[in-house]
Amino acid sequence: MIQFFAPDIQSTGILPQEDSLHCIRVLRHREGDLISVIDGLGHRYSCRIVGADPRATAIEIVSVEDLPPHWGCRLSLAVAPTKNMDRMEWMVEKAVEIGVDRITPILCHHSERKVLKPERLRKIAVAAMKQSLKATLPVIDDLTPLDHYLREPHPGDKFMGYCDRNFPLLNLAREAHPLTHTSILIGPEGDFSPAEVEMAVKAGFVPVTFGLSRLRTETAAIVALDTLHILSQLRGD
Repeated sequence: MIQFFAPDIQSTGILPQEDSLHCIRVLRHREGDLISVIDGLGHRYSCRIVGADPRATAIEIVSVEDLPPHWGCRLSLAVAPTKNMDRMEWMVEKAVEIGVDRITPILCHHSERKVLKPERLRKIAVAAMKQSLKATLPVIDDLTPLDHYLREPHPGDKFMGYCDRNFPLLNLAREAHPLTHTSILIGPEGDFSPAEVEMAVKAGFVPVTFGLSRLRTETAAIVALDTLHILSQLRGD
């Protein structure tokens, strides 16, 4: 199934230009064809093409299906962007494919990257949402200082990827509660500073490991997210 993305479908009845071009010029759809359109808000629409314009394809809604996230809880990732943006983009793509509600790039003391343009990440999130047959677009935040992020309310479980002899060696797979709202905090390539660790712990984040291997920032984020999904799937069975 190919999905098109039109966040304003109910008010405009028009596919955005990029999706219109793909629909008409690449896939060769014509007036009268039925296509699937998602709005990023949890709805999938069966639509009929009424105006095959590659710049602004006009469509009419035939039916609508509610398609909420299948993981049954709110999952958030706060990750310090990597110096190599390709790795950060890969992480966003895979996180959306697996299933996530919010991704917050965070600015830390040891961050290798201190400037970020989130528009590219949001575009990647849209493509991953369409490809993985979801209908809800995760929130992709602007780059946020860690202390600002920690002052926000984070209901449910809160974990941070960190391993230090000053803290008990806890494993995420043993500490997480399936089907529970969960926030995961992943530090930069230079790790969190001691002051940041103290600040996060005071905010209720529990230091955990994701296994016995040392993982890159983007790998740790994906392993953590997938662990939560697996636990929820096992509990759901």
